[in-house]
Amino acid sequence: MIVAAALVVAAQGAIALDGTAGQGAALTGSVPPGATLQLDGRPVAVAPDGRFLIAFDRDAGPSATLVATLPDGQRLIRPIAVPPRAWRIERLPTLPRVSQPSAEFRRRRAPELARIAAARDVASDAQGWRQRFAWPVTGRISGLFGSQRVYAGEPGAYHSGVDVARPTGTPVAAPADGVVTLAAPAPFTLEGNLLMIDHGMGLNSAFLHLSRIDVKVGDRVRQGQVVGAIGATGRATGPHLHWGMKWHDARIDPLLLAGPMTP
Repeated sequence: MIVAAALVVAAQGAIALDGTAGQGAALTGSVPPGATLQLDGRPVAVAPDGRFLIAFDRDAGPSATLVATLPDGQRLIRPIAVPPRAWRIERLPTLPRVSQPSAEFRRRRAPELARIAAARDVASDAQGWRQRFAWPVTGRISGLFGSQRVYAGEPGAYHSGVDVARPTGTPVAAPADGVVTLAAPAPFTLEGNLLMIDHGMGLNSAFLHLSRIDVKVGDRVRQGQVVGAIGATGRATGPHLHWGMKWHDARIDPLLLAGPMTP
C-alpha cells in the first residue's frame, strides 16, 4: 500500500487491537489518549482512556483501515485484514420465496421499524462494551448467525442473530451492562415482545420473541440481571431466544462475543 509522506504507518503498538477480525466480529482496541479515530473514513468513538470498539458486518469486505489522528496532527494507519467466513447456505431449488407481505403488514411494519431505528440511535454512556459478554441463556443453539436460504436461485434474508431453544418462561439475562432503549409494550409483527439494550459505543443487543419483559426504557441493567423470559411471540415456530447484535449499521455474531457456551 502506498502512503503519502504526511502519513505514518502505525507501529505494532500505536493502534492496538484485541481480538480477531472477521465478518461478523467485534474487536476492542486502544489509541493514544486524545487521538481521534476513523474506520474506512467513518468516525469511531474513542473513550477518554483511548479505548474503542469496532465491528464488521456479516458481508464486510476483505480489508479495512483504521486511521488515528494524534493531538499534534500526526496520523497513524493500521490496515486490517477481514477474512471471509463459510456461512451455512441451504439451497431449495424448487421452493419459491414467501409471498409478498400484505398491505396490513406493511402498514403495521413501518412504525415498528421506526421505533427499532430510534432505539438503535440512542447513544448512552453504558460501559458494557468493555466487558466479556455472557450468554443471556444457555441451551441448544437452533439457529446460527449468517445462515441463509436460497429459494429457486433467489437468496432470502440471512439470519441476523443466534437462536437458543428453551421452554417458554426460561429467564433471559443481560449479556453485559447497558441501558434499555426499547421494551415493546405490545408484540411486534415479526419480533414479538422485543427488548433492546445499548451497551455503549454504538453496540446494542436485541432479544426477540420474549414471553415477558421485566425492565423498562431508561433502566440501567447489569450483566447477569434477569430482563425477561423466553417465549414464542411474533413470527416464531416455537419457544426460543433470538439474540441479535449490531454495531451502528453492522450486524455482528453474538456467538463470537460470548464465546463457547458453558451450561
